[in-house]
Amino acid sequence: MNQQSNKKWLFGFAGILLGALLSVAIMSFWTTAPVAAHDHGASTASSSSDAIWTCSMHPQIRQSEPGDCAICGMDLIQLEENTSNDPLVLQMTEEAIRLMDIQTTVVGVSGSVDSKTLRLSGTVQVDERLASSQVAHVPGRIEKLYVTFTGEQVTKGQKLADLYVPELITAQRELLEARKMVDVSPGLLTAARNKLRYWKVPEATITRIEEEGTIQETFTVLADESGIVTNKMVAVGDYVRQGEPLFALVNLSKVWVLFEAYEDDLAHLKLGDRIEFTTPAIPNRTFNARITFIDPVINPRRRTASLRTEVDNQQRLLKPEMLVYGNLLQTVSASTALMIPKSAVLWTGPRSVVYVKMQDAEVPSFQYREVEIGEAAGGFYPVISGLASGEEVVTYGGFAIDAAAQLNNQASMMNQEVTLKKDASVVTVLPDYATLSPAAFKQQLADVVSAYLLLKDALVASDVTSAETAAQEMRLALNKVDMALLKGDAHLYWMEQLKALQAHSEKITTSTDLEVQRQQFDFLSQSLIQAVKVFGTYMDTLYVQHCPMAFDDNGADWLSAENKVLNPYFGEAMLRCGIIEETIVSSETN
Repeated sequence: MNQQSNKKWLFGFAGILLGALLSVAIMSFWTTAPVAAHDHGASTASSSSDAIWTCSMHPQIRQSEPGDCAICGMDLIQLEENTSNDPLVLQMTEEAIRLMDIQTTVVGVSGSVDSKTLRLSGTVQVDERLASSQVAHVPGRIEKLYVTFTGEQVTKGQKLADLYVPELITAQRELLEARKMVDVSPGLLTAARNKLRYWKVPEATITRIEEEGTIQETFTVLADESGIVTNKMVAVGDYVRQGEPLFALVNLSKVWVLFEAYEDDLAHLKLGDRIEFTTPAIPNRTFNARITFIDPVINPRRRTASLRTEVDNQQRLLKPEMLVYGNLLQTVSASTALMIPKSAVLWTGPRSVVYVKMQDAEVPSFQYREVEIGEAAGGFYPVISGLASGEEVVTYGGFAIDAAAQLNNQASMMNQEVTLKKDASVVTVLPDYATLSPAAFKQQLADVVSAYLLLKDALVASDVTSAETAAQEMRLALNKVDMALLKGDAHLYWMEQLKALQAHSEKITTSTDLEVQRQQFDFLSQSLIQAVKVFGTYMDTLYVQHCPMAFDDNGADWLSAENKVLNPYFGEAMLRCGIIEETIVSSETN
């Protein structure tokens, strides 16, 4: 090795030594620094082992490793930990609140919100009562038209057309002959005059015919009403019959202004309410009108009803089909003074939901709250029950909070039934459809439970083949349940449970792994326990039993017809492990 190579080697060794010394110094600094050190490797391993995976659409699916949802097949997502023991309270980090841009408003009694302005849009329409048709009172051929185009203004008594009428020529001759015989038969003259009057021949024309003794070959049609010609239906040379329309007329001295109101606003509307409106065609001009008619029929496409107002239009400023925009000012009852913004309310059919920020909580927390509200007043809803003055409600980001609550298997719009186990306590929020469930449905549900109990016994005996057979029998019992016996929300709730029961029982029938069967039995038990509690059953007394050591001490429940514990999750290995948590009495004894 030459001298130059030796120098390179020495410099390299010195660099490595210096780097090692610097590393030791840096590690010593972090170890002795005031900020506590974190073992990131250990933390990652711990969080990974404790992670829970769930389905965004079916939060009742919870397992310790990633996979697919047993109900819908979607990929499971990792569930963020929520340390709250209350299923109605969701805790969030400050960072999550910033990312979701959560905004809140303090609920209070507001004296300024005592009225609401209902904004409406509509159009100007003709007053149907002022529309008319000008008809021919005699049959004949049109010799001349005095009104030649639509839109022309016509005044009552104005000449409209000249007709050649052969029948009138004959009637005039009869009049002249009757006049000659007036001394012999005066009644004949009266009859001849009445015949011409019947054809709307003016009295002056009849007198002139008698005095001059000449026959008039054409007769003039005079306007019976004033108005605008909206339709010209004849031309020169046309032959018209008696009573046939010649022109369509409409009088625009008064017009209707029709507004469209949504059906949820109709409760606030009544005849006589005043509407102020404007139209882009006449800027800087405000019109006033009162509601004179509310359409009793809802438009099925737009979900609106028509409001009719009548407006004097002597100057002809308003023209049919003009767009108008109106405001209707209404007062709100003083008894409903507690108001919340519309954006705070999440609708869930018969229930209205808000999220309330918990005061004095160490960790930002939001409580799921069902409230009763009144009719909308502008941008607010009056609160009837469920909130108190001074509470802080979420006005922006409520849907994001609700989605997070659903993923954490907590109470939410889409997840009203919640079973949350922490600190060996069970909190349950379930609907009660027992009174809505007919006897036939409860008996069919009892048949499902009977098949389930056979499956439970097979798992107690650790018999894979018998478990497959029992699960198949349970599927047959599920297929015999007539869901048409349930109506409304009860029907929808059963459909959701049915999906889970069918999916998990099918996985048991297709698996030859005892541990897989027991894991699916846990999911199956959760859904069936909920169904029995919600709908009731004619099965004899059932016991909800719990093993705290199942699935790495996460615990699991099952149903039993005996008050003696026989553990289906461990079998002979831990046969008596478990406690009776709840007793469900048959619906026949309720």
